[in-house]
Amino acid sequence: MTLALICGQGRLPRIVAEAQSQRPLVCVLTGFEPDGLSADLTFHLETLGSLLDSLKRRGVTQVCLCGAIRRPPVDPARLDAKTAPLVPRLQTALTSGDDGALRIVMALFEEAGFAIAAVHDLVPDLLPASGVLTLKSYDLQNSIEAAMGERTVAAMGARDAGQACVVRGDSIVAREDAAGTDAMLTRLARDRANSSGDLLSNPINAASDMFGGLLGDATDWLTGGGTASEGGILFKAPKPGQDRRADLPVIGTGTPDAVAAAGLSGVVIEAGGVMILDRAKTVARCDALGLFLWVREKGG
Repeated sequence: MTLALICGQGRLPRIVAEAQSQRPLVCVLTGFEPDGLSADLTFHLETLGSLLDSLKRRGVTQVCLCGAIRRPPVDPARLDAKTAPLVPRLQTALTSGDDGALRIVMALFEEAGFAIAAVHDLVPDLLPASGVLTLKSYDLQNSIEAAMGERTVAAMGARDAGQACVVRGDSIVAREDAAGTDAMLTRLARDRANSSGDLLSNPINAASDMFGGLLGDATDWLTGGGTASEGGILFKAPKPGQDRRADLPVIGTGTPDAVAAAGLSGVVIEAGGVMILDRAKTVARCDALGLFLWVREKGG
Protein backbone atom coordinates (compact mmCIF):
# COMPACT_ATOMS: atom_id res chain seq x y z
CA MET A 1 0.00 0.00 0.00
CA THR A 2 1.58 3.28 -1.10
CA LEU A 3 -1.22 5.86 -0.89
CA ALA A 4 -2.67 7.27 2.32
CA LEU A 5 -5.62 9.63 2.59
CA ILE A 6 -5.36 12.25 5.32
CA CYS A 7 -9.06 12.73 5.84
CA GLY A 8 -11.44 15.34 7.12
CA GLN A 9 -15.21 15.53 7.03
CA GLY A 10 -17.63 15.16 4.13
CA ARG A 11 -18.12 12.82 1.16
CA LEU A 12 -14.91 13.67 -0.67
CA PRO A 13 -12.61 11.16 1.11
CA ARG A 14 -14.96 8.28 0.27
CA ILE A 15 -15.17 9.38 -3.37
CA VAL A 16 -11.38 9.46 -3.59
CA ALA A 17 -10.98 6.10 -1.85
CA GLU A 18 -13.54 4.35 -4.06
CA ALA A 19 -11.90 5.66 -7.24
CA GLN A 20 -8.61 3.86 -6.50
CA SER A 21 -7.83 0.39 -7.81
CA GLN A 22 -6.37 -0.51 -4.41
CA ARG A 23 -7.89 0.75 -1.18
CA PRO A 24 -5.67 3.47 0.28
CA LEU A 25 -4.75 3.70 3.95
CA VAL A 26 -7.40 5.92 5.54
CA CYS A 27 -6.07 8.26 8.24
CA VAL A 28 -8.64 10.39 10.05
CA LEU A 29 -8.10 13.43 12.25
CA THR A 30 -10.10 12.71 15.39
CA GLY A 31 -13.30 14.72 15.49
CA PHE A 32 -13.46 15.17 11.72
CA GLU A 33 -14.62 11.76 10.54
CA PRO A 34 -15.60 11.49 6.84
CA ASP A 35 -18.97 10.24 5.63
CA GLY A 36 -19.21 6.53 4.90
CA LEU A 37 -15.53 5.69 5.23
CA SER A 38 -13.96 3.81 8.11
CA ALA A 39 -10.55 4.78 9.46
CA ASP A 40 -7.49 2.57 9.43
CA LEU A 41 -5.63 5.07 11.61
CA THR A 42 -6.85 7.95 13.74
CA PHE A 43 -4.65 10.77 14.99
CA HIS A 44 -4.66 14.11 16.75
CA LEU A 45 -2.81 17.19 15.60
CA GLU A 46 -0.65 16.76 18.71
CA THR A 47 0.44 13.34 17.42
CA LEU A 48 1.16 14.29 13.81
CA GLY A 49 4.85 13.34 14.20
CA SER A 50 3.88 9.84 15.26
CA LEU A 51 1.51 9.59 12.30
CA LEU A 52 4.34 10.46 9.92
CA ASP A 53 6.50 7.76 11.51
CA SER A 54 3.69 5.20 11.29
CA LEU A 55 3.11 5.94 7.60
CA LYS A 56 6.78 5.35 6.85
CA ARG A 57 6.72 2.00 8.64
CA ARG A 58 3.67 0.95 6.60
CA GLY A 59 5.43 1.70 3.32
CA VAL A 60 3.33 4.73 2.37
CA THR A 61 5.02 6.94 -0.23
CA GLN A 62 2.19 9.24 -1.28
CA VAL A 63 -0.49 11.13 0.68
CA CYS A 64 -3.62 13.03 -0.34
CA LEU A 65 -5.25 15.62 1.90
CA CYS A 66 -9.02 15.55 1.41
CA GLY A 67 -12.12 16.55 3.33
CA ALA A 68 -13.05 19.51 5.50
CA ILE A 69 -11.11 20.29 8.66
CA ARG A 70 -11.60 23.22 11.01
CA ARG A 71 -8.69 24.27 13.19
CA PRO A 72 -8.79 21.89 16.15
CA PRO A 73 -7.99 23.03 19.67
CA VAL A 74 -4.55 21.96 20.82
CA ASP A 75 -4.09 20.09 24.09
CA PRO A 76 -0.46 20.38 25.26
CA ALA A 77 -0.94 17.35 27.50
CA ARG A 78 -1.55 15.18 24.43
CA LEU A 79 1.65 16.26 22.65
CA ASP A 80 4.01 13.34 22.02
CA ALA A 81 7.78 13.27 21.65
CA LYS A 82 7.78 12.84 17.86
CA THR A 83 5.53 15.87 17.40
CA ALA A 84 7.26 18.21 19.87
CA PRO A 85 9.90 19.36 17.31
CA LEU A 86 7.09 20.35 14.95
CA VAL A 87 5.27 22.59 17.44
CA PRO A 88 6.65 25.97 16.28
CA ARG A 89 5.54 25.31 12.70
CA LEU A 90 2.19 23.90 13.79
CA GLN A 91 1.60 27.03 15.85
CA THR A 92 2.35 29.14 12.80
CA ALA A 93 -0.07 27.03 10.76
CA LEU A 94 -2.84 27.48 13.30
CA THR A 95 -2.51 31.26 13.15
CA SER A 96 -2.23 31.46 9.34
CA GLY A 97 -4.95 31.61 6.72
CA ASP A 98 -6.22 28.36 5.23
CA ASP A 99 -3.81 28.30 2.29
CA GLY A 100 -0.85 29.26 4.47
CA ALA A 101 -1.74 26.59 7.01
CA LEU A 102 -2.04 23.90 4.35
CA ARG A 103 1.30 24.85 2.81
CA ILE A 104 2.97 24.30 6.18
CA VAL A 105 1.27 20.95 6.73
CA MET A 106 2.10 19.75 3.22
CA ALA A 107 5.72 20.82 3.70
CA LEU A 108 5.90 18.69 6.85
CA PHE A 109 4.72 15.64 4.89
CA GLU A 110 7.12 16.34 2.03
CA GLU A 111 10.08 16.79 4.37
CA ALA A 112 9.21 13.41 5.87
CA GLY A 113 9.57 11.88 2.39
CA PHE A 114 5.99 11.74 1.16
CA ALA A 115 4.77 12.97 -2.24
CA ILE A 116 1.54 15.02 -2.16
CA ALA A 117 -1.19 13.84 -4.56
CA ALA A 118 -3.96 16.26 -5.51
CA VAL A 119 -7.54 15.02 -5.28
CA HIS A 120 -8.25 15.98 -8.90
CA ASP A 121 -5.22 13.97 -10.06
CA LEU A 122 -6.56 10.89 -8.30
CA VAL A 123 -10.15 11.54 -9.49
CA PRO A 124 -9.92 13.64 -12.68
CA ASP A 125 -13.68 13.55 -13.32
CA LEU A 126 -14.24 15.85 -10.33
CA LEU A 127 -13.07 18.79 -12.46
CA PRO A 128 -15.63 19.39 -15.24
CA ALA A 129 -14.86 20.85 -18.65
CA SER A 130 -15.89 24.45 -19.25
CA GLY A 131 -19.40 25.27 -20.42
CA VAL A 132 -22.99 25.30 -19.18
CA LEU A 133 -23.90 21.94 -17.66
CA THR A 134 -27.61 22.62 -17.13
CA LEU A 135 -30.69 23.06 -19.29
CA LYS A 136 -30.91 26.70 -18.28
CA SER A 137 -28.11 29.04 -19.32
CA TYR A 138 -26.83 32.34 -17.98
CA ASP A 139 -27.78 35.75 -19.40
CA LEU A 140 -25.83 38.96 -19.97
CA GLN A 141 -26.48 40.19 -16.42
CA ASN A 142 -25.14 36.93 -14.99
CA SER A 143 -22.02 37.31 -17.15
CA ILE A 144 -21.44 40.78 -15.69
CA GLU A 145 -22.02 39.38 -12.18
CA ALA A 146 -19.52 36.59 -12.85
CA ALA A 147 -16.82 39.10 -13.81
CA MET A 148 -17.47 40.99 -10.56
CA GLY A 149 -17.40 37.72 -8.64
CA GLU A 150 -14.05 36.80 -10.15
CA ARG A 151 -12.53 40.14 -9.12
CA THR A 152 -13.99 39.87 -5.64
CA VAL A 153 -12.80 36.32 -4.94
CA ALA A 154 -9.36 37.22 -6.29
CA ALA A 155 -9.17 40.12 -3.82
CA MET A 156 -10.43 37.90 -0.99
CA GLY A 157 -7.98 35.16 -1.92
CA ALA A 158 -5.06 37.57 -1.92
CA ARG A 159 -5.81 37.97 1.80
CA ASP A 160 -6.31 34.17 2.17
CA ALA A 161 -9.89 34.96 3.18
CA GLY A 162 -12.34 32.80 1.25
CA GLN A 163 -13.15 31.23 -2.13
CA ALA A 164 -16.76 32.27 -2.81
CA CYS A 165 -19.09 35.24 -2.91
CA VAL A 166 -22.65 36.10 -3.91
CA VAL A 167 -23.21 38.79 -6.54
CA ARG A 168 -26.58 40.35 -7.31
CA GLY A 169 -26.68 43.03 -9.98
CA ASP A 170 -23.82 45.43 -9.31
CA SER A 171 -23.50 44.50 -5.62
CA ILE A 172 -21.56 41.95 -3.63
CA VAL A 173 -24.18 40.82 -1.14
CA ALA A 174 -22.12 38.20 0.71
CA ARG A 175 -18.55 36.96 1.04
CA GLU A 176 -17.50 33.55 2.30
CA ASP A 177 -15.78 33.56 5.68
CA ALA A 178 -14.27 30.84 7.86
CA ALA A 179 -17.73 29.30 8.35
CA GLY A 180 -17.83 28.29 4.67
CA THR A 181 -20.10 28.59 1.64
CA ASP A 182 -23.07 26.73 3.14
CA ALA A 183 -23.16 29.09 6.12
CA MET A 184 -23.00 32.12 3.81
CA LEU A 185 -25.95 30.86 1.76
CA THR A 186 -27.91 29.92 4.88
CA ARG A 187 -27.58 33.48 6.17
CA LEU A 188 -28.86 34.84 2.88
CA ALA A 189 -31.80 32.42 2.87
CA ARG A 190 -32.68 33.46 6.42
CA ASP A 191 -32.52 37.14 5.50
CA ARG A 192 -34.68 36.45 2.46
CA ALA A 193 -37.27 34.63 4.57
CA ASN A 194 -37.34 37.50 7.05
CA SER A 195 -37.79 39.99 4.21
CA SER A 196 -40.71 37.96 2.89
CA GLY A 197 -42.30 38.11 6.32
CA ASP A 198 -41.86 41.87 6.37
CA LEU A 199 -43.49 42.09 2.95
CA LEU A 200 -46.57 40.20 4.07
CA SER A 201 -46.89 42.32 7.21
CA ASN A 202 -47.08 45.51 5.13
CA PRO A 203 -50.50 45.94 3.44
CA ILE A 204 -49.15 48.03 0.56
CA ASN A 205 -46.36 45.57 -0.19
CA ALA A 206 -48.68 42.59 0.22
CA ALA A 207 -51.19 44.08 -2.21
CA SER A 208 -48.40 44.84 -4.67
CA ASP A 209 -47.14 41.26 -4.40
CA MET A 210 -50.64 39.83 -4.85
CA PHE A 211 -51.58 41.88 -7.89
CA GLY A 212 -48.15 42.29 -9.43
CA GLY A 213 -48.92 39.62 -11.99
CA LEU A 214 -51.90 41.64 -13.19
CA LEU A 215 -50.37 45.09 -13.03
CA GLY A 216 -46.85 44.19 -14.14
CA ASP A 217 -44.14 46.81 -13.78
CA ALA A 218 -46.68 49.48 -12.81
CA THR A 219 -46.41 48.29 -9.19
CA ASP A 220 -42.64 48.75 -8.95
CA TRP A 221 -42.95 52.27 -7.55
CA LEU A 222 -44.88 50.87 -4.56
CA THR A 223 -42.21 48.35 -3.56
CA GLY A 224 -38.99 49.86 -4.84
CA GLY A 225 -38.67 47.27 -7.62
CA GLY A 226 -40.51 44.20 -6.34
CA THR A 227 -38.02 41.53 -7.45
CA ALA A 228 -34.86 43.56 -6.90
CA SER A 229 -33.82 41.24 -4.06
CA GLU A 230 -34.06 38.13 -6.27
CA GLY A 231 -31.59 36.78 -8.83
CA GLY A 232 -27.83 36.86 -8.73
CA ILE A 233 -25.18 34.17 -8.61
CA LEU A 234 -22.97 32.15 -6.34
CA PHE A 235 -19.42 32.55 -7.66
CA LYS A 236 -16.70 30.15 -6.56
CA ALA A 237 -13.02 29.93 -7.52
CA PRO A 238 -9.61 29.06 -6.03
CA LYS A 239 -7.46 31.72 -4.43
CA PRO A 240 -4.79 33.35 -6.62
CA GLY A 241 -1.56 31.41 -6.33
CA GLN A 242 -3.23 28.71 -4.24
CA ASP A 243 -1.42 25.40 -3.95
CA ARG A 244 -4.01 23.29 -5.77
CA ARG A 245 -2.90 20.02 -4.25
CA ALA A 246 -5.25 20.69 -1.34
CA ASP A 247 -8.39 22.68 -0.51
CA LEU A 248 -9.72 23.23 -4.01
CA PRO A 249 -13.26 24.58 -3.62
CA VAL A 250 -16.13 22.14 -4.03
CA ILE A 251 -19.84 22.16 -4.80
CA GLY A 252 -22.17 19.20 -4.48
CA THR A 253 -25.73 17.96 -4.32
CA GLY A 254 -26.65 20.28 -1.45
CA THR A 255 -25.48 23.41 -3.25
CA PRO A 256 -28.45 23.85 -5.63
CA ASP A 257 -31.01 23.83 -2.81
CA ALA A 258 -28.97 26.32 -0.78
CA VAL A 259 -28.61 28.58 -3.85
CA ALA A 260 -32.34 28.41 -4.59
CA ALA A 261 -33.24 29.13 -0.96
CA ALA A 262 -31.06 32.25 -1.15
CA GLY A 263 -33.07 33.45 -4.15
CA LEU A 264 -30.23 33.17 -6.65
CA SER A 265 -30.44 32.29 -10.34
CA GLY A 266 -27.43 30.03 -10.65
CA VAL A 267 -23.89 28.97 -9.87
CA VAL A 268 -20.69 30.02 -11.61
CA ILE A 269 -17.47 28.10 -10.91
CA GLU A 270 -14.00 28.59 -12.33
CA ALA A 271 -13.04 25.98 -14.92
CA GLY A 272 -10.19 23.81 -13.71
CA GLY A 273 -10.42 25.18 -10.20
CA VAL A 274 -13.64 23.92 -8.57
CA MET A 275 -14.65 20.29 -8.08
CA ILE A 276 -18.22 18.98 -8.40
CA LEU A 277 -19.14 16.03 -6.20
CA ASP A 278 -21.83 13.69 -7.58
CA ARG A 279 -21.93 15.73 -10.78
CA ALA A 280 -24.92 14.03 -12.41
CA LYS A 281 -27.07 14.47 -9.30
CA THR A 282 -25.91 18.03 -8.77
CA VAL A 283 -26.74 19.02 -12.34
CA ALA A 284 -30.09 17.23 -12.18
CA ARG A 285 -30.97 19.09 -8.99
CA CYS A 286 -30.07 22.41 -10.64
CA ASP A 287 -32.35 21.51 -13.55
CA ALA A 288 -35.19 20.59 -11.19
CA LEU A 289 -34.87 23.96 -9.44
CA GLY A 290 -34.53 25.99 -12.63
CA LEU A 291 -30.93 27.04 -11.90
CA PHE A 292 -27.99 27.29 -14.26
CA LEU A 293 -24.54 25.86 -13.57
CA TRP A 294 -21.80 27.54 -15.59
CA VAL A 295 -18.22 26.27 -15.59
CA ARG A 296 -16.55 29.51 -16.65
CA GLU A 297 -13.06 29.98 -17.99
CA LYS A 298 -11.04 32.40 -15.89
CA GLY A 299 -11.36 35.86 -17.41
CA GLY A 300 -14.31 34.70 -19.50
